[in-house]
Amino acid sequence: MMLALVGKPSVGKSTFFKAATLAEVEIASYPFTTIKANHGVGYVRIECIDKEFNTNCNPSHGFCINHNRFVPVELMDVAGLVPGASEGKGLGNQFLDDLRKADVFIHIVDTSGNLDVEGKPTENHDVCKDVEFLEDELNKWFYNILMKVWKSFARKAEIEDMKFSEAVAHQFSGLKVKEDDVKDVLLKLDFSKKPSIWTEEQLKEFATALRKKSKPMIIAANKVDTKNGKENFEKLIKEFPDLMVVPCSADSELALREAAKAELIEYIPGDSDFKIKGEINEKQKLALEDIKKVLKEYDGTGVQEVLNMAIFNLLKYVAIFPASANKLADSKGNILPDCFLLPKGSTALDFAFHLHTDFGKNFIKAIDARTKKALGKAYELKHRDALEIVTR
Repeated sequence: MMLALVGKPSVGKSTFFKAATLAEVEIASYPFTTIKANHGVGYVRIECIDKEFNTNCNPSHGFCINHNRFVPVELMDVAGLVPGASEGKGLGNQFLDDLRKADVFIHIVDTSGNLDVEGKPTENHDVCKDVEFLEDELNKWFYNILMKVWKSFARKAEIEDMKFSEAVAHQFSGLKVKEDDVKDVLLKLDFSKKPSIWTEEQLKEFATALRKKSKPMIIAANKVDTKNGKENFEKLIKEFPDLMVVPCSADSELALREAAKAELIEYIPGDSDFKIKGEINEKQKLALEDIKKVLKEYDGTGVQEVLNMAIFNLLKYVAIFPASANKLADSKGNILPDCFLLPKGSTALDFAFHLHTDFGKNFIKAIDARTKKALGKAYELKHRDALEIVTR
């Protein structure tokens, strides 16, 4: 899956991206620092199951710190979006094309209020307008794709008695829209069974609902530690009750991760505290003391929480460990080397196919590594399950 960082220019997307991935990216306070999308690996944090088995895991992908498992996910940082992007303004065409493969949007909003809607310096900017314009541009993007083929498309679907949901999913296949997404939207809207007679307003409502369903969004209320940050964060929560809004300080997270990398502090991403363990100068000490205040007030910097909420709350994925009931190590002796993220509702059979096609085709049963209980192919996976797949 892919998480895409979106927002107007200069709000801290590249800082958030670097903090989450420690990738080398250009960071500057002027519009369109990011021209070409940056791709990197971020991590979601879960409680590792190794502690339950009185052992320590050896991840083949990601890492584990003090029984906190970090599972890799793809992260993308795209060029800033400005009003009119859906008509090609700014880097709009490139921005929207980059977003086609995203599964979820992380909207980085600058809560300082010091940047206007185009990312230029100002004072007391209404941060709610950033959310409104960005959602409007994304909705227009979906609407424009739909309208390019709508007239012939809708009539053809009726005349040839095509399955409408399947036809729409095919039209939006490049944006990773699934037929189930379309079905859910149609059920919720309850429009006429004849799409060809839908009004323009209904078409816009359909496109908007399809965008929200297929590419859900979470708001990272960045720079919450600035003068007006807390006030604007609370304003976002009040104005957008249907969206997840997380207080965030990407600058603080980046400073902590770089300090930990330099072995100046002990810090686990997502924690609300850290310990100084190296030699630091007075300037570093003062900076870290300021960050401690942020961690205490907001229970962390918010960066890790945003990633976790995007995967587990918005996309509703579950983390599954391949593990034998009698042996936790692989053929090379690595203990619990793998952890996979699967959509909610996935079954034991889905997990078998995810591991290998042959496992799915030759599936006999799954065994719960904790209870040693046998499970059938229809067993619905639960978060942090540890399963062994038995094949014929």
